[in-house]
This record gives sequence, structure tokens and C-alpha cells, in this order.
Amino acid sequence: MIRVSSGTAQVIGLKETKNDAPPTTAYLMTGQKCRSDCAFCPQGRSSQSRADLLSRITWPEFDSGRVVEGVASAYENHRLGRTCLQVTNTGESLERAREMVQKLRGVSDVPICVSCSVGGVEEAQELVMIGADRVGLALDAACERVYRSCKSGSWSRTLSLIEEAARKLPGRISTHLIVGLGETEAEIIEMIQHMADLGVTVGLFAFTPVKGTRLEGRSQPPLDSYRRVQVARHLIAQGIAAVNQFRFDNNGTIVAYGLDREELRTALAGGDAFRTSGCPDCNRPYYNEKPGGVIYNYPRPLSDDELQESLAVLGL
Repeated sequence: MIRVSSGTAQVIGLKETKNDAPPTTAYLMTGQKCRSDCAFCPQGRSSQSRADLLSRITWPEFDSGRVVEGVASAYENHRLGRTCLQVTNTGESLERAREMVQKLRGVSDVPICVSCSVGGVEEAQELVMIGADRVGLALDAACERVYRSCKSGSWSRTLSLIEEAARKLPGRISTHLIVGLGETEAEIIEMIQHMADLGVTVGLFAFTPVKGTRLEGRSQPPLDSYRRVQVARHLIAQGIAAVNQFRFDNNGTIVAYGLDREELRTALAGGDAFRTSGCPDCNRPYYNEKPGGVIYNYPRPLSDDELQESLAVLGL
């Protein structure tokens, strides 16, 4: 058995749901309660959340054989472009990851990202060797101060592992950064730049409170702050500007990107800055938001009205 996001279950033919933005990646999850204790995660060791939640998304269980067949068919028919395997940190996590990668690779060429805890870079290399094209090593927190407040484990070890993996597996490492855990904009943008310099792909998330977690009472980040960080990530990722060109105020809020107004509008004209970021073909629909609510990461191209609204939030 394996857990499948509700949207993925619909795309691969295992569940009938209404979905105005189907996922373009198959999101799968293996393992039960995590040994890690991230304060924002329903799967965390001390969490009292429902066992079938990750962020605000439900993940029903299905037979792994049916899931593998469904993913292979959806990829062949161009309904999916990737599989992302989320692996909770248990004693069997690496073995579960290996098994699922091998099952998928045995029937399909679908690109596979494995997001899991590894004991060292050798384990990340092994996942690539058996068929994963990317390995996700989640940092989540932008700095050590925030990491200590909401994560378990070692900040320095986690960061060093990402840095070493990026050197030994160039272009194959991804990480997650969450806006709204208590960092300043300067802190998270500086980390985005550091990851870009390493060749690590950054998936940007908005903190999402989930009932039963230790941070269930925290609010989501202000939309204007999230948009500013999105813009910085986009400019850095596209090589348009770098953090040493940006200007921050005394509170660490970004106030200038080193571009004039028209240059900035041109750089943002396509709307890609405000879409889901991360691995290719990853759109994570409604992972951080409710349908009809405030959209932090658009899972599809923006309409012109949506683009203008996003620019207006930034004063552009």
C-alpha cells in the first residue's frame, strides 16, 4: 500500500474528484508517523493531526501495484510529467524509497524525485543510481535560528549534506524553503541565493497551519511578503539579478531588486514568478491554499487579471 495525494488519485484513475487544477506531478507518500518532529508537519512525531494529511492535502491509501500502473499510463498519455515520492523518516524509509523507485522504473521512464532523509550523500547517490533523477533534501527553515525553533535534528548537518550532495550530484538536488516560520525576507532570500550558487533547485512554500501541529495557531505569511520573496527567487533562478544587488531595510524586508520599475515589470511579465516553484512539472495544486482563497503558488499559467493583481500587491 502507498499513500497518494487526492489530486493524483484522480489523475491516475483511482478516485473521482472535482479538480480545476489537476496535478502535473504524481505525488506519492510512503511510511507512517515520522521520527522527525517538524512543528508544522502533520506527519511529525508529536503531531496530533490526521494520519492521512501532509500540509492541508489528504493522502488516501491504494495498492502500490495499481498506483504504479496508473502513474505509468498517465505519463505515457502526457497527463503527468513527473513522480514525486515523499518518504517519511522511519527506520524503513530508505528501503521503501528504493522499492518504489525500482517498481516505477520497471514499467516507466517517468522522471522520479525522491524527497527523503538520507544518512549521507552515498544514499542519495544510490537513489540516483537505481533510477531517481532528483533527490529532495528538505531544509525548510531559512536560517539556524528558525530551524531550531521548528525542526528536530542538526541545522549544520542538514545544510552540509545538501552542499555535499549538490557537489557530487550536480543538477540533481532539490530543497524546500518555507516562508512564514519567523525568518526575515533577507534571511530566506540569502539562502535562496546560496542554493542557486550550489545548483540546488528551490521549491518555495508558504507556511500553512494544520490542526494538530505545534504551529496550528500561526498565521500564513502576508501575501505581499510572499510575493516579494517569489520575485527574488525568480530573478535569482533566472540569472536576472543576485542578492548582492538587492536592498533591504533594517527589518530585513526587501525594498529594491537592483532593477528599475520597467525592467522589473518586464522580468515578471510572463507570471512565472508567481507559479509553483521546484522540480520541472511540479505544480502542487492547493498545497498551501484553499480553492477560492488566496493563491500563494499558482498551479497553472496566470490570467492577465491574476498577473495584474500579483503585480499590484508589489506596487507595480
